[in-house]
Amino acid sequence: MDSLSGITAFIQVAETRSFTEAGRLLEISSSAVGKSVARMEERLGVRLFHRSTRSVTLTTEGELFLDRCKRILSEVEAAQMELLELSATPKGKVRISVPIQNVLIMPVLAGFMRAHPDIELDVDMSDRMVDVIEEGFDAVIRTGAPQDSRLMARKLGGYQLQLVASPEYLERHGEPTHPDELVNHVALLHKFPATGMIERWPLRIGETHIEPNLSKAMTCTTMDPLTYLALDGVGIACLPDFSIRQPLADGRLKVVLADYTDHTGNLWMLWPASKQTAPRLRVLIDFFKDNILKV
Repeated sequence: MDSLSGITAFIQVAETRSFTEAGRLLEISSSAVGKSVARMEERLGVRLFHRSTRSVTLTTEGELFLDRCKRILSEVEAAQMELLELSATPKGKVRISVPIQNVLIMPVLAGFMRAHPDIELDVDMSDRMVDVIEEGFDAVIRTGAPQDSRLMARKLGGYQLQLVASPEYLERHGEPTHPDELVNHVALLHKFPATGMIERWPLRIGETHIEPNLSKAMTCTTMDPLTYLALDGVGIACLPDFSIRQPLADGRLKVVLADYTDHTGNLWMLWPASKQTAPRLRVLIDFFKDNILKV
């Protein structure tokens, strides 16, 4: 603490070019300021100021030391502010981008709002690949491995893609027992909005991943319409397990070709890298980690 007070005194003298003015700002005597700076010079073994009856100016060593001291003091102040914020109720606005997955996202958002009423959420619900930093988002949820070195990442949990259809559809068209039979079925396909490419169905025979011949009935850039159409008996869709837990449990959907389906994926929370994470963002990240794949 004595070193920190010495740094504070040194910075004030350097900025005011006066021991008297530095003492006034620090509410101590000018002689106390002078002694503090002198002790620091003695410890460092260098002279930090040129002193005369008319002026106080930094030496070359003093100029180098000033820049480093300002950064040290800034870090100390930031750490103190972070601890003060931790003891207070998190509040303020958090701007996030989440995928269009109502079944997955909405219960978590509702629970978070109940748990943290002092935090205002600004939610962009979109399947497009947003630029977290350029567009000013505090955090985003994405699938796939994080690749942007400017971002921090936390894994929220894993999921699987499954081929599903309604019992009514399978009764009309028959249940496929081999990927080759998909040519005779109606395919409901997901298209990546950023590239326009169709998402491959994760099918394999043995150790070989295959591209079945699919009869495309519809392509869509979001999953919710595909889920609706699968439930309505229109065709077969490839959907993440978290979005169809209830329809599978109550029999409205049935998994097909499970022995030929091979997929694992992860959900990630990403946010701009920084040395301090605001409490309001920290509690959001923790809440999503604890709840998003448990709805």
